[in-house]
Amino acid sequence: MPEIRTIAIIGAGTMGHSIAAVSLRAGLKVNLIDTSEAVLGTAGVKVRKLLSTHVNSEPHAALANPDAFRSRLYTYLSLEEGAAGADFVIEAVPEKLSLKQEIFKKLDALCPPDVVLASNTSGLPITSIAAGLQHPARVVGTHFYMPADIMPLVEVVRSDYSGQEAMDTTVNLLRFLKKKPVVVNKDIPGFIGNRLQHAIAREALFLLDQGVASARDIDDVVRYTLGLRFLHTGPLEQRDLNGLDIALNIAEYLYPALEDSKEPPAVLKEKVASGMLGLKTGRGLFDWSGTSQEEVIARKSEKLAKLLDLIE
Repeated sequence: MPEIRTIAIIGAGTMGHSIAAVSLRAGLKVNLIDTSEAVLGTAGVKVRKLLSTHVNSEPHAALANPDAFRSRLYTYLSLEEGAAGADFVIEAVPEKLSLKQEIFKKLDALCPPDVVLASNTSGLPITSIAAGLQHPARVVGTHFYMPADIMPLVEVVRSDYSGQEAMDTTVNLLRFLKKKPVVVNKDIPGFIGNRLQHAIAREALFLLDQGVASARDIDDVVRYTLGLRFLHTGPLEQRDLNGLDIALNIAEYLYPALEDSKEPPAVLKEKVASGMLGLKTGRGLFDWSGTSQEEVIARKSEKLAKLLDLIE
């Protein structure tokens, strides 16, 4: 792997500042770039909080002083200044294809050809982001999961143009960051995780819409059966454990009854139309009134971190 000492992260929002914390913990220098001075200032505070909160459980004990991490964080309002001298670039701006394409066109001209340019997108086509660039072989996808400073897995997505060297460099860097990279060999919408997540969510919304069970009971079925099992056995391995003949027998009678609509379910459209968007508006499929969005997310992040410590 080429020596990587400085990572430029474009976008200091939810994903960007979390990826910055991960990189700082590994001893790397981080250039955090955003067009908003206010966002950069808030991001700096959030990064310091993440480092102070989780640093004691990190494997880089030699860097256990949060101040040592903070001294490696630099913020920039200018893409040109922030990307200059970076050994690896991760873009983490909002999910707008045109915006990402504009940024990558600039990066392609700014960064030396051997610098990998990675897009942190949850489903936009990496091939479309790389198309038309002078050096498209160095463009890959890196789909971090929220919260990025805790969730171990990152999908590394190969576009139609991605070179093997760029893929290998990205995988090795993520391993250095103590992440678990998985390679997505086909640039399909949603990659792997979001396709699986939305397949389950579509069926769950269908069950709710049909009055089969309450939202809480449907969630509890997942939490206390599939959720526990998925901690140690994936859906494909589980088919082997059950027996593929049994899996086939069940699939033959169950698949025809599963929800397979190509349109979002009515219950989802109705909630959005009425402004009931979930935690951020106080009501959605559940009643979140009287709760703080920040507190709920922080509590769940803390539980995730404890769970990972336990299973590892």
